[in-house]
Amino acid sequence: MLSPEDNELITRTGPGTPGGNLLRQYWHPVALAEELPADGSPLPVRILSEDLVLFRGEDGELGLLGLHCSHRRADLSYGRIEGGGLRCLYHGWLFDRQGRCLEQPCEPPDRRFCEKVRHPAYPVQERAGVVFTYMGGGEPPELPNYEPLVAPKVNVLVTKIFHECNYFQANEGNMDPSHVSYLHRQANVPENLKRTVKGTDGKLPLALYDADMAPRIDAEETDYGVRIFSLRDIDGRTFFRVTNFVLPNKATIPGPMSGDGYNLYWHVPIDDTHHWRYDFVFRRSAPMEPKDIQRNREILDELDENYRPKRSKANRYLQDRESMRTWSFSGMGRIFNTQDTAIVEGAGPIIDRSKETLGPSDRAIIAARRQLLRAIRDLEAGRQPPHVIRDPNTNRFPDLTVESEVLAAGVDWQAHWKERLATLRS
Repeated sequence: MLSPEDNELITRTGPGTPGGNLLRQYWHPVALAEELPADGSPLPVRILSEDLVLFRGEDGELGLLGLHCSHRRADLSYGRIEGGGLRCLYHGWLFDRQGRCLEQPCEPPDRRFCEKVRHPAYPVQERAGVVFTYMGGGEPPELPNYEPLVAPKVNVLVTKIFHECNYFQANEGNMDPSHVSYLHRQANVPENLKRTVKGTDGKLPLALYDADMAPRIDAEETDYGVRIFSLRDIDGRTFFRVTNFVLPNKATIPGPMSGDGYNLYWHVPIDDTHHWRYDFVFRRSAPMEPKDIQRNREILDELDENYRPKRSKANRYLQDRESMRTWSFSGMGRIFNTQDTAIVEGAGPIIDRSKETLGPSDRAIIAARRQLLRAIRDLEAGRQPPHVIRDPNTNRFPDLTVESEVLAAGVDWQAHWKERLATLRS
């Protein structure tokens, strides 16, 4: 459990809050590139409780400005894209990507008033089909070279999913390996859409989760976050998985790739009670296959045109009690994202963590909370928070990997991991 005071530190992310100050030390996704086609309209966005407008200039370059004009607060998302910048419809003020006011056609030109105006503006980068922004002060750090962000385009699928809850409580679900034994149980798994687990005779992950529903959980702190180990007994062998919490708001899980790459989930606050989860599905060894694209299409079919789940709290996630009696444990279809969303939203907009009863299976969640709180307090004390990359030569993460395999009988998982880690670092 957490005290109400510590819970406030974690969950409040608006301007000037300790948690918001921490998040602003890192880059975050702000939109999908597909939302900003050439000749497209400016896109209003809200991130970390700030209202902004994202636009693509005639040259294809992106800009991110405060949504409301510095003059009379008109909405710039209705503005005209001109000269690489954005012109307000109300009085014609023209802002460039750095927030400089270049023109004020309704003001006397001899006053040079425009030189006194600096509109809010944030740097942006486009990578892996996603637009990222840095909202902190000073020189931006390096955008981390996580594998999905630097892999060939054909090896990555991306989308985003709207959540009606605080960003961190949804990310905690990614740090909970034991819940897959129950929440996601189903009887009609289409084998042609999944990859089998290494070290088995073609078994799918769900069969292994079902074989041992109470995994042993271990966790260790790393320079990027928390590494999570889960161990299940499979007929005298060990089903060995490695997942990760990545500071301050990310996680990696095996996903359908079952260790040949992974899913990167990036939980970005819209405000304190809503957020986007940006999903990167990454295959390491080869481009995505037709079955990967088909599986991803099924996930997209669960979303509307605004990336909001069709199954929501308003319609009780279309839970079907008949399917619960026959093939689906949750009764919420067979897409894991929907099932996860129902759970994290059902806990309320912000969980009251003082009322929790945590157990041994929550070891990784406890470690991640402690690490995030320490990072917030370090920043308040003037210390650099962890995993802010300033040196381009250190912008690589061989240790940040996901594993999913069944070890042969008698193999010590710790020795196996030590050897695997040495290979990754070499």
